[in-house]
Amino acid sequence: MIRLIVDFYLLGGKLTMSYDMFCYQCEQTAGGKGCTKIGVCGKTPEIAGLQDLLIYQLKGISFYVKKLIERGEKIDKAIVSFVENSLFTTLTNVNFDADVHVQLLKHSQEIKEKVRNMVGSCSDIPQAASYNLSDTKEDMLKDAKQAGIMFDQSLDPDIRSLRQTILYGLKGISAYGHQARELGYYSDQIDEFYFRGLEATTNDKLTVQDLITMTMRTGEMSVAVIQKLDEANTTIYKNPVPQKVNINVKKGPFIIVSGHDLKDLEMILEQTEGKGINIYTHGEMLPCHGYPELKKYKHLVGNFGGAWQDQQKEFDSIPGCIVMTTNCLMKPRESYKDRIFSTNVVGWDGVKHIEKNIDGKKDFSEVINKALELGGFAEDQTPKEILVGFGHHATLSYAGKIVDAVKSGKLRHFFLIGGCDGARPGRNYYTEFAKRVPKDCIILTLACGKYRFNKLDFGELDGLPRLLDIGQCNDAYSAVKIALALADAFDTDINSLPLSIILSWYEQKAVADLLALLSLNVKGIYLGPVLPAFLSPTVLQYLVDNFCLTPISTPEKDLESCLEQDVK
Repeated sequence: MIRLIVDFYLLGGKLTMSYDMFCYQCEQTAGGKGCTKIGVCGKTPEIAGLQDLLIYQLKGISFYVKKLIERGEKIDKAIVSFVENSLFTTLTNVNFDADVHVQLLKHSQEIKEKVRNMVGSCSDIPQAASYNLSDTKEDMLKDAKQAGIMFDQSLDPDIRSLRQTILYGLKGISAYGHQARELGYYSDQIDEFYFRGLEATTNDKLTVQDLITMTMRTGEMSVAVIQKLDEANTTIYKNPVPQKVNINVKKGPFIIVSGHDLKDLEMILEQTEGKGINIYTHGEMLPCHGYPELKKYKHLVGNFGGAWQDQQKEFDSIPGCIVMTTNCLMKPRESYKDRIFSTNVVGWDGVKHIEKNIDGKKDFSEVINKALELGGFAEDQTPKEILVGFGHHATLSYAGKIVDAVKSGKLRHFFLIGGCDGARPGRNYYTEFAKRVPKDCIILTLACGKYRFNKLDFGELDGLPRLLDIGQCNDAYSAVKIALALADAFDTDINSLPLSIILSWYEQKAVADLLALLSLNVKGIYLGPVLPAFLSPTVLQYLVDNFCLTPISTPEKDLESCLEQDVK
């Protein structure tokens, strides 16, 4: 086991620590500083070391690929896909299988050698590029020391902070890019940026200002990728429409589909049609009920449970199967480990993985047979419904009515309350905030943070639902498009709208979403439950000074502050 002794700065204080691993990429990182023995997510020091080394390899590959791009050469999409999927693999709560990481590492070395040979001789080669992977997992773990976040103790803390912010933004972009690519959609600009962004994190010539510029560029690419994913989803599955969703269970065999991947849900729906199996969405899959090409399947009967952090107790001993299509996967309990399946880049040691066939399809027959064998729920529960499907197309169909309501004084303010949920006790802030929003205001929500309040009855305002569910975390583009359209309708800008953004974050897609909003010059965002540990004091102050980024305080104080805004 690797043990490191380093000095590092966190939030202005110098700490000397001895630890087995170091990770601070998610909101729940231990003590708000970093996980050093085992990840709060369940990540072991072994997995942490392999992931650090995999990122190190991607940085090395990117050094050479950037030179090829600058020569005007086209990059093989297989290399792009590998980098994208590898970044996604290291995102929080995605993959915990050591064997998968070792295979990815071996493939990364093959790619590195290929692009290195294509470039030929060059100067100023960073260590990540000159490094050659060791042959065994044991030696890889020894090598992982040099790939650790805190390995270079002489590195300027602001440089480190910005490099990590760029990296985490890229991880978020990779999740969205992966989903779009699975549907046949991609952007050459985004594909090239993976390499430009990763190379920037190894380039010692870049100043703090250079890295700030690259951080904002990462935000621009986040906007581009969620726009591309929105195009993919709405082209293939059509624009979401308002749809009531049953949140209680029905009698019979069932499969729960969790994660974010619409393609996987579609394949499961196709393969289970007519077999007497009920399909439930879970977590971030809830918005799928609004897509016409998915909701047409009558056996898509409802949504099961709440946000990702409750899955262990919700899945415990249930008489059915679960398919994890993307994050967020928690350590499966033994009570359901034999009935949970993973696909795409998701994985846990001992969990059955569903691979693609040669033709790109997946065979879910093992899941189907298991669900039939288990028999499912014994009886129906009384139906209870919530409303989803207010993407930008549906919401903007009410634009005229919304504008009239604002101008007449019936609609006072908009609140975007959303983002990632998590287990931290302070997250009841978002429930209390939503409950306190005055009845002459409308709440927009997205991502799994909505589970803090989406089963409450907020009623209507002038014929409009007071709670509008925009969709998944990747549907942040819908929120942006709605805000821009309203700004245009009022002949103003986003920051002058009667709109407040209250964000919760957990993992790196939330980082990408935040950078997307900042790149659009959105100011005054309230962020919580706590601020990211990877932001140095100087970088944090930059965000406060330039974007008025504000940590949440109490629902009462923050709500009062929001409503003090002038209504234009």
